[in-house]
Amino acid sequence: MRRRLFGVTASVASFGLLGSLVTACGSSGNDATTLRLVAAEYGDSPATSSKAYWDKLTADFSRTHPGKKVEVTLYPWADVDREVTRMVQEDNAPDVALMGAYSDFAAQGRIYAASEVMSIRAEANFLRPLAEAGSFDGTLYGLPFVASSRLLFYNEELFDEAGARPPKTWSDLKDAAKALKKEGVLYPYALPLGPEEAHAEALIWELSNGGGYTDSSGGYSIASEQNTQTFRWIKDNLVLPGLTGPVPPAELNRQDAFAAFLRGDVGMVNGYPSLLHEAKAKGMKVGTLRMPVSDTLGEGETPPAAGVADWMMAFRHDGNRELVGSFLNFVYEDKNLSEFAGRYHLLPSTVSATQASRYAAADPSAEQFLTALRSAELYPVDEPSWLQVSNTIKRNIGKAVAPDADPRTVLERIAQQARDAAQQS
Repeated sequence: MRRRLFGVTASVASFGLLGSLVTACGSSGNDATTLRLVAAEYGDSPATSSKAYWDKLTADFSRTHPGKKVEVTLYPWADVDREVTRMVQEDNAPDVALMGAYSDFAAQGRIYAASEVMSIRAEANFLRPLAEAGSFDGTLYGLPFVASSRLLFYNEELFDEAGARPPKTWSDLKDAAKALKKEGVLYPYALPLGPEEAHAEALIWELSNGGGYTDSSGGYSIASEQNTQTFRWIKDNLVLPGLTGPVPPAELNRQDAFAAFLRGDVGMVNGYPSLLHEAKAKGMKVGTLRMPVSDTLGEGETPPAAGVADWMMAFRHDGNRELVGSFLNFVYEDKNLSEFAGRYHLLPSTVSATQASRYAAADPSAEQFLTALRSAELYPVDEPSWLQVSNTIKRNIGKAVAPDADPRTVLERIAQQARDAAQQS
């Protein structure tokens, strides 16, 4: 395991729907003609569900590959990793999965290497930093799908009313939050450390103080001195003064924070491209900037932005290699990958699709996310224990900023669980 600095990254930037079964062109079962795909649901309502995309893509695939069928099961992001893990444990893994981690399955020898199921051209087309992040023991197993980075969003109208200025440092952020609170803003700074995606918000803050989840040697460093200082500062300067809103951070999920931002109840929140698109569609005036940095960082130090990748992987079953290969090469054609990325205002994972991205071409604001992505840091997804560790972080890291908590104690408890998981993987 080692720290990942990468160029175009991805976002597990999705919203939960009830798990739904989407059937395209046939019935279930592992055989030479029927492919089973389990994928995360990227929509937040029936109108935006991923079902429409997969219905069209699988119909097109079956039309161009006579006799081949695809079945797609969608799960909310909160459930998909757990459901795929359950299927694997029950010896009922799908042929292909789209989810948030891959390396635990690679370590178990359960998934194909990219070279076994993709053309040389398709494998070489992945953006290099993403391909590196998708590699386990030097071999590409996790196929990056879509990408994004995180920036700090601020409501320009609320800032103007409060006389606040866009923050560049933590102290600037605190001053802006105090001014927003004085004007009656419900959430001066929305701090979503609830279980939905606490690991993303936590990483953003850790990076802004020179920390992160891993150290230069690749080991987990969750309870590092920098991270401890970060959560202590958040607790003392934002949470205790009441600058993070009425919902305790450990109970505030990202989706709820975003909804509050779109209602005009949030002054600042970390977000990704699709949130900016939604805000602009509502006529909101939104500013974006890199996450403010700790006042203790040296002059000129520019920490990386946070990035997240969503991964496709192909599970080994007797007789499914040819069908899986045909499907994956089809999915990663520019028109198909770009269609999905554009639908959710994310960034495709390949060189050719990124260059042809209609979203980036149509929305000049996308360039700022691309710029941030070029130096962003990814979760340690090449560590087989990361799926378990990330779940531990999601459930517990919000406790580090509770009014009666000692941040160091909370982080050390999480760090010990991370070490145990790493030893077992």
